[in-house]
Amino acid sequence: MQPAAPSVSRRLLARLRDVMAGSGSAQERLDKVVTLIAADMVAEVCSCYVLRAGEVLELFATEGLKKSAVHKTRLRVGEGLVGDIAAHARPLALADAQAHPHFAYRPETGEEIYHSLMGVPIIRGGRVVGVVVVQNRTMRHYTDEEIETLETVAMVLAELVASGELVKRDEQVAVDGNALLPLRVEGIRLNGGVGVGVAVLHQRRVTIRRLVAEDPEVELARLRTALTGIKTAIDELFARPELRDGEHRDVLETYRMFTEDKGWLARIGEAIRTGLTAEAAVQKVHDDTRARMSQITDPYLRERLHDFEDLANRLLQHLSGDEGLARGELPDNSVLIARTMGPMELFDYDPKCLRGLVLEEGTPTMHVAIVARAMDIPVVGRAKEVLDKIEPFDSIVVDGDNAQVFIRPPEDIRESFIQAIGLREQRIAGYAKLRDVPAVTTDGVSVGIHMNAGLLLDLQHLHDSGADGIGLYRTELPFMARSSLPDVAAQTLLYRKILDQADGKPVVFRSLDVGGDKVLPYWNPYEEDNPALGWRSIRITLDRPAVMRHQLRALLRAAAGRELRIMFPMIAEVNELIQARRILDIEVEHERQAGHPLPEKLLVGTMLEVPALAFQLDALLPRVDFISIGSNDLAQFLFAVDRGNPRISERYDPLAPAMVSFIRRVAHRCRDTGVSLSVCGEMAGRPLEAMALIAAGVRCLSLSAPSVGPIKSMVRSLDVAATAAYLDRLLELPDRSLRDKLKCFALDHGVVL
Repeated sequence: MQPAAPSVSRRLLARLRDVMAGSGSAQERLDKVVTLIAADMVAEVCSCYVLRAGEVLELFATEGLKKSAVHKTRLRVGEGLVGDIAAHARPLALADAQAHPHFAYRPETGEEIYHSLMGVPIIRGGRVVGVVVVQNRTMRHYTDEEIETLETVAMVLAELVASGELVKRDEQVAVDGNALLPLRVEGIRLNGGVGVGVAVLHQRRVTIRRLVAEDPEVELARLRTALTGIKTAIDELFARPELRDGEHRDVLETYRMFTEDKGWLARIGEAIRTGLTAEAAVQKVHDDTRARMSQITDPYLRERLHDFEDLANRLLQHLSGDEGLARGELPDNSVLIARTMGPMELFDYDPKCLRGLVLEEGTPTMHVAIVARAMDIPVVGRAKEVLDKIEPFDSIVVDGDNAQVFIRPPEDIRESFIQAIGLREQRIAGYAKLRDVPAVTTDGVSVGIHMNAGLLLDLQHLHDSGADGIGLYRTELPFMARSSLPDVAAQTLLYRKILDQADGKPVVFRSLDVGGDKVLPYWNPYEEDNPALGWRSIRITLDRPAVMRHQLRALLRAAAGRELRIMFPMIAEVNELIQARRILDIEVEHERQAGHPLPEKLLVGTMLEVPALAFQLDALLPRVDFISIGSNDLAQFLFAVDRGNPRISERYDPLAPAMVSFIRRVAHRCRDTGVSLSVCGEMAGRPLEAMALIAAGVRCLSLSAPSVGPIKSMVRSLDVAATAAYLDRLLELPDRSLRDKLKCFALDHGVVL
């Protein structure tokens, strides 16, 4: 059979348009549609299945099968060929359908005489809402063009299915989403903080009123005009003062590149040439991309697909002239609720009105999370099915610190969070008074309190918080915000800005620490059974020394004439440190011979996260200027516990005798040899854990900016000698955790927690 020409598709679309605009019930129009499709595609059968509650596909209309089977034949998603199409959201074309292992025979349909089958999912908003199928008696080999035609037709059917005339819109909504009862939804923390307000649903879906185009060239020109409008809007964002610097600027640069993606634009262009309007073509490619997103496991690719989704929504708004909710209409205590968001979409809202953001999807490295941190908005991600459970302008609380969302909370819960926000503001005001006060204990022990950072925007908190410096600068975050590896010049510029803004306070740069759950797209990661124990961190950069050399070269140039502190991550054996130091020495000599000014002072240290390194301290300590314990990974490796596994992530307490004893032994060895020791994981930022660390001999802590005040307040109320003596008596106990005993000690001795 000859491939279907684009004109055939346009003719069919025009006929479907007339049927959809005509009179009659939705069922009558659907009956006419399947008849038209069967005739136009030269098929003996055309059937339409619609998804109903309970993940059931019901035969709603057919031309060719027995009419008595309509509304009686049902298949579960995943059952039979129709169920397989729905489950995987992808087309299926078979010359001999009955030979396929998934074929499910339904005698009431009379389909046993039909051999070939072609089916495509009916997709609306990225979700499968039905399946349309054609069948032939002969063993027919369907062409790619015929599949494309049926996919285009399915888009028209999606509008009919979604209208609510065939199946009520609320049929597939979860029961607890209909009953307006208080709910608590858990997720993951994408940005800390607490916000109380009303829900604003981020539903930027544009209603497409015209599907069939009269002139494809006119539609292609409209598409080009819309793309130009988006690029102009991005340029206007770049002109904003608050976006002059920072990694969120790199995010927008990457986003701008998507507007020129040739493959994506080519697919839209092809859809327009089949007879769709520009809006319908964008929507078709958009829905197809979203449906296939569920089949992709790579986290970076999933997050980049979110950016394409953002771009598609924006294109639809430009093409239709529907700009959505105006800034002036946004309630002044808005909490945005969305399945996902692209980085540009967040800039559409007035940040002064935003109190939080809740996403059904998301990871800490997705672009919108990076932008939200720049805007200091609490964000909870992976809040499962939250869109099904909330109504516009519902009362809502976003607890970013504890990764939970309260929907329609009772007044007492809402008031408690409002009070907590007020108390937090009071505490912050109290901590601000301690900004310039030294962190010295009641018995005269000085404790260094440094700040963790990973973005330029974090530097604004360095001086406001009163931190002594940056104890950990995570250099990988700028790498993750870009679509390609930053060159030496770009890195040099960034590191110089960091040192400039630190204004003389020390900055410890941790060399590139990626792998595991921190994926770089340009390094082609491969599947690993245990990524936390796999090819990550120093193992990657030692295997790819050019990447390390470029980063070290940039750091040396940025710190010319100033002090430079470099720390290598996840060192498991001293030989790895020796290799890294050798590469650093090569770069120092390279810069010297090139006549470039060198840092005034160079200090080299290592992270201690792998327990094996603690058994090599005799060889390690003479080779480093400082050591920083990463308590998060150390606990993971010490207890052999996967931090990402919710069944065991809380099974072991970092205040267990084994963990505290381990850190105490390292602290005493470092003290005896004069090597500076710090702790930079989550333990350092919690007052009770920090109290135990100081009692164990740690004299330097590095933590998030909001934790600086609480930790300094605790330090200034602590008697180290008394606490250390008490801790020594506890370490030989077989207890699972020392937490309760230490908490009681703190309360009895007036330690501020």
